[in-house]
Amino acid sequence: MLEYFLRLLILLPLVGGLAWGSLWLWKRVQMGVPLAGPRQPRAVEMVGVLPLGPGSKLAVVEFAGQQILVAVSRSGITRLADNSQGDFHAD
Repeated sequence: MLEYFLRLLILLPLVGGLAWGSLWLWKRVQMGVPLAGPRQPRAVEMVGVLPLGPGSKLAVVEFAGQQILVAVSRSGITRLADNSQGDFHAD
């Protein structure tokens, strides 16, 4: 009986730690966070996202020094405006 409790005291935290570690790793991979190394510069950066409802959102994307407002839905992506002159201009 004592052997059972000793195994339980060792294995229960081990299994809990493995579960917590796998969830933490899964969350980092889903978010797209690099696990190691310096961050490489990208040509396109996501500035911000505003969810509007199920399957649709507004996003501001930075590309070539411009910020572009796009609508993202299940049917596709539509460019709404850009800030080529400093302020947002509708297309």
